[in-house]
Amino acid sequence: MKLRDQIISTAKETISNEAEAIANLENFIDEQFTKAVEIIYRSKGRVVVTGIGKSAIIANKIVATLNSTGTPSIFMHAADAIHGDLGIVQKDDVVICISKSGNSPEIKVLVPFIKNFNNTLIALTANRESFLGKEADYVLNCYVEKEACPNNLAPTTSTTAQMVMGDALAICLLNLKGFSSRDFAKYHPGGSLGKKLYLRVSDITSQNMVPMVSPDTNVAEAIIEISEKMLGVTAVLENNKIVGIITDGDIRRMLKDHKEIQGLKARDIMSTNPKTIDHDELAVEALEVLERNKISQLLAVKNGKYSGVVHLHNLIREGIL
Repeated sequence: MKLRDQIISTAKETISNEAEAIANLENFIDEQFTKAVEIIYRSKGRVVVTGIGKSAIIANKIVATLNSTGTPSIFMHAADAIHGDLGIVQKDDVVICISKSGNSPEIKVLVPFIKNFNNTLIALTANRESFLGKEADYVLNCYVEKEACPNNLAPTTSTTAQMVMGDALAICLLNLKGFSSRDFAKYHPGGSLGKKLYLRVSDITSQNMVPMVSPDTNVAEAIIEISEKMLGVTAVLENNKIVGIITDGDIRRMLKDHKEIQGLKARDIMSTNPKTIDHDELAVEALEVLERNKISQLLAVKNGKYSGVVHLHNLIREGIL
């Protein structure tokens, strides 16, 4: 077998093995799982997640997911816990202990102390009959038949299973809490993801000029307004109400259909019933309206009155697209 073919074959086999193991986790979502979720949901404390070795790395990831979805959590390394860090655990905290075997020396030392503190202990393990499995109040079963490692030694499939079970736990809690995209934005203010979740239409329109003409404005003046405001569009207002919109496209169609433009008014070439969006809506909502209607500009309104323009280029520049 060629080296290239060997690499491809091994990679595909690894993915297939892990996918099969993850799919099998559905069979382990039982009453133990639901009770664990309910305990955390009703808890007045935090979730303390602990583990050793590769399981400690997965514990960190689960903590990050729980925190970002509204469940206050903290990581405690199992080895450090028995050398002073056990003070992290507070009265009302729920402890999740992650261990594939459930029988590692550090876990055997740590678990009795947690039990003595009367904290609820949730095991995330592949061995329900292990020391951890028997001592825990609730067990989340992460059993895998074998590791993706050909020697069945390196934690691969087992750590993936732990992570997926942690994700299932976090998403169940998210749904129970009614955690919305706006809540999510509070914990993800940076980058394009953050902007999608907190940037509002008003943040965009405040950076733009506000083009406007009346229905009786002559076409030449309307063209100047569009050009000067540099948004390729102008709103048409009558008694402070939006009655139409003129875009670059309307100008091009006018030039095609009329040899003489002198005497033409804005009302003669405007499009009526333009698409609008409230200035308090998220910018990503504006993008959806633009894409759905295959347009480049959108008029923003505040309390029913025209307040500015959102251009597709604004959203691209902000990294929303």
